[in-house]
Amino acid sequence: MAHQIRILVAKPGLDGHDKGAKVLVNILRDAGMEVIYTGLHQTPQMVSRAAIQEDVDIVGLSYLSGAHVGLTEEVIKALGEADAAHMKVIVGGNIPKRDYGALEALGVAAIFAGGSSYEEIISSINKLVD
Repeated sequence: MAHQIRILVAKPGLDGHDKGAKVLVNILRDAGMEVIYTGLHQTPQMVSRAAIQEDVDIVGLSYLSGAHVGLTEEVIKALGEADAAHMKVIVGGNIPKRDYGALEALGVAAIFAGGSSYEEIISSINKLVD
């Protein structure tokens, strides 16, 4: 029996828009993944604790606010401090191409800007966990 992928989807920071994240949660569940959605206004420490508590394979961070680089850095730091640096972090939402290098330098495993297809996201997640 294949391993069921466990993914945490979180909205760090003060961004109050989560319709896209909720749609993605349903798409990932339909693809056979176990998805934990933390809801809005999560601190990086809350995201890290939830990821560890749920023992996820992937931490998915959704942004529309423009605070993606700083908040992602804080989430990755919190995961590292909790000995959970093995969890892969992916980022999606309103992510300008100019920020890809900074996110990759932080250790982000995949970046999905607006307009990314669900097939691309699902395929990338499957490859990251294999």
